[in-house]
Amino acid sequence: MKAARKTESLKPLKKIDVSFLITVLALLSYGLIMVFSASSASAHYEYNDALYFVKRQLAWALIGIVIMLTVSRIPYKTVYKYAIHLMVISVILLILVPIIGIEVKGAKRWLGFGSFSFQPSEIAKFAIIVFLARSLSVNGDALQTFTKGFLPYVFITVSLAVLVFIEPHLSGAIVIVLTGFVVLLVAGAKLSHFAAIGIPALGVAAIAMISAPYRMARVTSFFDPFKDSSGAGFQIIQSLYAIGSGGFFGLGLGQSRQKYLYLPESHNDFIFPIICEELGFVGALLVVVLFGILLWKGINIAVHAPDKFSRLTVIGIMGLIAIQVVINIAVVTSSIPATGMPLPFFSYGGTSLVFILAEMGVVLSISRECEK
Repeated sequence: MKAARKTESLKPLKKIDVSFLITVLALLSYGLIMVFSASSASAHYEYNDALYFVKRQLAWALIGIVIMLTVSRIPYKTVYKYAIHLMVISVILLILVPIIGIEVKGAKRWLGFGSFSFQPSEIAKFAIIVFLARSLSVNGDALQTFTKGFLPYVFITVSLAVLVFIEPHLSGAIVIVLTGFVVLLVAGAKLSHFAAIGIPALGVAAIAMISAPYRMARVTSFFDPFKDSSGAGFQIIQSLYAIGSGGFFGLGLGQSRQKYLYLPESHNDFIFPIICEELGFVGALLVVVLFGILLWKGINIAVHAPDKFSRLTVIGIMGLIAIQVVINIAVVTSSIPATGMPLPFFSYGGTSLVFILAEMGVVLSISRECEK
């Protein structure tokens, strides 16, 4: 018996989906170039080092690549085995955030010590995917009933989102809810069930908006940003200036004017306008096309995945990426009210980048077991 197990463990690993990996690396490379370009002015102003932000982002990217390749070699059933543990850990960490979290700009979203910190909400985003995928792969038929099947899963998803919301981190809570709903929908939840919770959900969203003055100011500035051009509307106005001035081919890489302390968070949540300004419509289209290829490749992996858990996990991860991309671009183009949402692979931030690459590793691990 032991000999058989040893022989099986020595079997060569099946090949990963190389085209998916190349797309991930292309997005990562593009993102690093734009982090350098978008952050050079503010880095020089704040730290007298134009490479300050990109050096850190590059270090996190290398760590993330190592983690991605390592995870890709681990059987995806290991994720299935520890899905509940991951959910419990994420809940505990989110409970600890308001108690011992690191406060930045009035919000406690980080845990850590010294120079090391991370956002537990990034763990929660992945945890809700694999938790739902594991449970629904066994109890998928339960979704056909509203009270005994659908509502309990909605309650779990929303409860996790509430823990993120009280940090406060509205955008993180929105992403968790929408990602959970994507998994539920693909697993077989009825559209009528989603419609039934639609009105209460809109009511909760309205309360969330009016419960904090800064959120209400964002909604007001969305309808008329020039009404408070030096206050709540300032950032979105500068974002629109950057996008509009890029034209078709852009001003040229590194030639942005808005990044010179005009556009706040130009290397974080508002990096897409800098891409538009420097590389124009062509550069922005390339971003969208690369994400489109990534989602297409991911869905193809999900279609050929060996079981329901792996299919739902890949769809959940792809849904997570798509939701963040759509919200980020919608915010910076003033299509929806402003909320803090990073652009995956592009926005500066070590925790987000490492977790995204780790999730890509899970997809690659599942791709090894796909029917070719």
